[in-house]
Amino acid sequence: MNSDLLKHSKKQANDISLFSATALGIGGMMGAGLYSLLGLASSHAGTDVPLAFLIGAIAASFSVYSYAKLGAAFPSSGGGATFTVMSFGPGIISGGINLFQYIAYLIAAALYAAGFVEYTNTLFGGDLSPLTLKCITAAIIVICTFINLLGPSLVGRAETLAIGLVVVSLLVFSAMGFGQADFKHFQTAGGSIEGIAVAAGILYINFQGFGVVTNSSSAMKSPQKELPLAMFSALILVTIAYLAVSTAVVLLMPLSSIQLHNGHVLANAAQIVAGKIGFFAISISALLACAAAVNATIFAASNIAADLTSKKEVSSALGNSVLKNNLHALTVSSIGVIILALIFPLSEVGQMASLAFLLVYAVITYGHLRIHQKTGAKPKILWCAIIINLSLFTALMINTVKTAPSSAIALVFALLASFGLEALSRYKSNRLKSR
Repeated sequence: MNSDLLKHSKKQANDISLFSATALGIGGMMGAGLYSLLGLASSHAGTDVPLAFLIGAIAASFSVYSYAKLGAAFPSSGGGATFTVMSFGPGIISGGINLFQYIAYLIAAALYAAGFVEYTNTLFGGDLSPLTLKCITAAIIVICTFINLLGPSLVGRAETLAIGLVVVSLLVFSAMGFGQADFKHFQTAGGSIEGIAVAAGILYINFQGFGVVTNSSSAMKSPQKELPLAMFSALILVTIAYLAVSTAVVLLMPLSSIQLHNGHVLANAAQIVAGKIGFFAISISALLACAAAVNATIFAASNIAADLTSKKEVSSALGNSVLKNNLHALTVSSIGVIILALIFPLSEVGQMASLAFLLVYAVITYGHLRIHQKTGAKPKILWCAIIINLSLFTALMINTVKTAPSSAIALVFALLASFGLEALSRYKSNRLKSR
């Protein structure tokens, strides 16, 4: 990072308020997962989808505890990238993890962009051509990238506005849904233990946005107090919304209908509640939520280790090729998101994103155990986070190998490539230094 960017970074300090940080976390969570993965999750959990959401939230809460402790102890715009360096030290391990984590954020942003396009197509009756959909995909990513270029303060304000509208629409939908639900004739369906576990793994991506908040910790006035409060507030509010919305959907629609409308089930449920007005209101809400999630996730991806670049502690591969400066990082990140969104369908990129973050959070929490004395975290809670994340990862990975092997192969390749590129980059750097 050059001197001008460092000065600009200092000017941006303390730009993120507690309210904006909470909105940023909600924006990172309330995206395509709720609006577009509900149908996919129901194919595994049946009408027990709300239970799968609750399990995902409980799993995330342990990781939130770990990240909140780390973020309060090491406030930085690098977020998880900073934590790996502090835990494992600068080297191939932390560098490889950071590179894979960077890719995970790109996958998540691609998921949210795909969700935006899905609901755009739904608004137009599903008649948009494949070329038009691809153009819309690229356009929303470019727009969010431009917003990020204007600084974290604008990112926070944009999240506040978008998420405020989304939360209001979801609360209204849930209230009207419960009012019209036929509780007497409701019948449960599906929902084996294995299916619920797989669904919880799929829906875990809905909660990964808490990691986005840690990337704004260096811009908080008092991260030790504000960061944990913002992260847990965002998680609690999002969980309440997910439980209310998913319960309303399963009460309003038969399971077969939920699975039939898969990628845009909320819009169809809203149509049952309020006709065309409900359909359009929830569809627009979905567009705002997905756009906010793209915005927040690109913010996290492009800042994953920007403040460490000048210290040569970040991933060598990232520092040498991606994080040369803020503009370069955002450009590379947006191109990566566009490519992923165009290659993988929504359901597959959703599974890949959840798998990636379950693994990343488990590894970072394991690293946290090595330095828990510095953060004041309790080892038992950290072990719970590791075990739960790896259990959900295993259940989802087994299912992904069976149903979408290309996604599993792509994820494993990304993991191996991350450490391979990191090792190669450091090898080349060491050779140049020795000359």
